[in-house]
Amino acid sequence: MKIIDTIALILIIIGAINWGLIGFFQFNLVEAIFGDMTVLSRIIYGLVGISGLWGIKLLFDDK
Repeated sequence: MKIIDTIALILIIIGAINWGLIGFFQFNLVEAIFGDMTVLSRIIYGLVGISGLWGIKLLFDDK
């Protein structure tokens, strides 16, 4: 697996865990660590979103 694929997968997992925490416990881990919509938290959200788009590519890669 390429390094960028691994990074994207890790960020996708982090995003999924954060959404699970929000859904089940109303707790936003990114907001708790980095603050409510600070520049850093927006960067994290952006990277997770880009990784989600990159994840679409991973579905079609030959193994």
